[in-house]
Amino acid sequence: MARSLRDRPNAPELAWLGGHRGLEAALVRAAGIPVRRLALRSLRSVDMSVHAILDPIRLAVSVPQAAAILARERPAAIFTTGGYVAVPTLLAAAPLRIPVVLWDGNVVPGRAVRLTARLADAIAVSHEATGRTLARAGAPWFLTGTPIRDVTALDRAAARARLDLPPDARVMLIFGGSQAVRRFNAGVTEALPRLVERGHILHVTGDEAYAEALAARGRLPADQRPRYRPYPFLRDEMLPALVAADLVVGRAGSSTLAEVTALGIPSVIVPYPHAAGHQTANAKVLAEAGGARLIRDEDFDAETLAEAADLLADDATRARMADAARAFGRPGAAEAVAELVMAAAERRPLPDAADIERLSRGIAR
Repeated sequence: MARSLRDRPNAPELAWLGGHRGLEAALVRAAGIPVRRLALRSLRSVDMSVHAILDPIRLAVSVPQAAAILARERPAAIFTTGGYVAVPTLLAAAPLRIPVVLWDGNVVPGRAVRLTARLADAIAVSHEATGRTLARAGAPWFLTGTPIRDVTALDRAAARARLDLPPDARVMLIFGGSQAVRRFNAGVTEALPRLVERGHILHVTGDEAYAEALAARGRLPADQRPRYRPYPFLRDEMLPALVAADLVVGRAGSSTLAEVTALGIPSVIVPYPHAAGHQTANAKVLAEAGGARLIRDEDFDAETLAEAADLLADDATRARMADAARAFGRPGAAEAVAELVMAAAERRPLPDAADIERLSRGIAR
């Protein structure tokens, strides 16, 4: 979103208001955006600990803290994803009449999103069902999809050349995200001899499991080792890995699904089973449309992973899944949401829903 706003002719100045937990401070400052932090932590505790007592206190302290920051800086608009840290910010913004655009990428909005939606002037969503749910808050809603990086900047041939992959190889990308990645790593280690028979495997292991993955690679026959590429993480190379892939196996985070569908990549989704079931709900929408296959977290193991890899040899099925996935893709989501934010900031009437639809699909205005 920041990149999309900065690319506009009338680019606004940006500032970030966040909490005291998570990676946001380092990542945002590295992007050249000044950061202000509230007493509240970015993620609310779900376990019984001292934070169960301290978090309500931090919330109470954060409301006047946010009010002071907003009164001093008088932002033209606020863009929020509606998380827990947004609650004091939007409560403080209401009496100052600062317009708010809220975006949510989950099919089932969380409690903090449902609360803050009542304080929003416009709501952007990735799923129509979310829009219908949040419409009860009273603000107009727009189907934009999930803002993602520019996935058109690289074609498959260039991506495979960058990763030193054969142009005609069948490639599977496996990544479990930051949550419960051990189940993915265990499945890959056990199924690895069968996986490399099916194609080239790009595997994001996380730092802790990287040494074990290298050891598993060393146990493969010498001629098969180049077919297995473990990485502790992928940052700049994540987009090339996605573009190069014929099949993706991963979790069902909103951004992951948005990039996979924008690129039209068939996927095997293993939703993270916690976090109020958001990922399961996200995954079902794509799976029911035929763009993905769904495996429950408790059912995922070496056998189901090897069966998923069989799709690499089934060009017809993958082509059908790719078409279904691409129908969900909204590569222009960031520009669509940015248009809503700028309309709010400039006190213009909100755009027509059909115009936002075209922008989100990447269709020129």
